[in-house]
Amino acid sequence: MKKIFLAAALLLGITGISFTADGNLLVDDFEIAVSAGPDGTVDFGAGNGSIIKVTAAADVKNTGKQGLKVDFDAVTGGYMYVARGEGLDAHNTGWLVNPDSIKWQDYKAFSFYMYGSDSKGKIAFDLKDSGNEIWRFIVEDNFKGWKQIICNFDQFTVRGDWQPQTADNNAALNFPIRSFQFEPLPPLKGTIYFDTMELIKK
Repeated sequence: MKKIFLAAALLLGITGISFTADGNLLVDDFEIAVSAGPDGTVDFGAGNGSIIKVTAAADVKNTGKQGLKVDFDAVTGGYMYVARGEGLDAHNTGWLVNPDSIKWQDYKAFSFYMYGSDSKGKIAFDLKDSGNEIWRFIVEDNFKGWKQIICNFDQFTVRGDWQPQTADNNAALNFPIRSFQFEPLPPLKGTIYFDTMELIKK
């Protein structure tokens, strides 16, 4: 029995899969050297007057050694994004676990921890599915400190203001999910922190 347990633990360590006590799956923890550009670890940007800066935050974290810090000024008519996953412009943005190796049917939601400032602003959490269609969940910053945000898959809606040209536009959330992104919605200015991205087990 001990040999079986050790073998299983070794296998999980090799594959990089990390489960919590509740059986949830740790997807990303932002324990990375945060960098931008084609070889960056975070794909982020802004335009039409909006400004964004993404860095690591060792002083504000939920787990591990650091969280992800996002300083932003989201203006009306502008846009911004902070993304991790596959198929992005930055090439080193992969999660802790490959999306193709996840048994998506075992999970009901994405979750992340957000450090709120009670700004009353809104932050969009988007998923890009296997058909390149983007789905949206809206979070209101109406609290202070760390809070777990649970985004049930059946509560996402198709993003209506923009879709990639490659999106299949079939209005069905198709797995595996390829990437996630955060977008503070204008008009809003401030600093927000993210950490501990998980899939919630059914």
